Amino acid sequence: PVRPSVEAGRVGWTMAPLDGNSMREAAGRLLGEHDFSSFRASACQARSPVKTLRRIELSRRSTFDATYWRFEFEADAFLHHMIRNIMGCLVAIGQRRRAPDWITTVLEARDRDAAAPTFAPDGLYFLGPVYNARWGLPARTAAYDWLP
Repeated sequence: PVRPSVEAGRVGWTMAPLDGNSMREAAGRLLGEHDFSSFRASACQARSPVKTLRRIELSRRSTFDATYWRFEFEADAFLHHMIRNIMGCLVAIGQRRRAPDWITTVLEARDRDAAAPTFAPDGLYFLGPVYNARWGLPARTAAYDWLP
């Protein structure tokens, strides 16, 4: 595989192919309310590391020369670098360097040193907030559908 030059800085990249089933299994273990201390940056200023991950969706798209993965996360709030640190773990699992149940060990450790290295910010997009319907605010931003 060759690093995509045209999309440099717009997508994350890894040389090894990814096992979607293993990543989905691991991602499922993160759903719900947890202490995400293992996935927060040392500079994180959040008062509490307890967050609720409501949804993690992985989708795959192949072109003639590349395979693209899209990861969508929905939570009540995020910690500093939380998604980049989760992505580092999911990529390690997807590359079969770790088993899917390893992510539970990382989560329970509540220690950043237990997790994989932080994934690059390339390709990380905030698609917008999801508000409770009772507030009468739009569910999604216009940017949602056109991002990679």
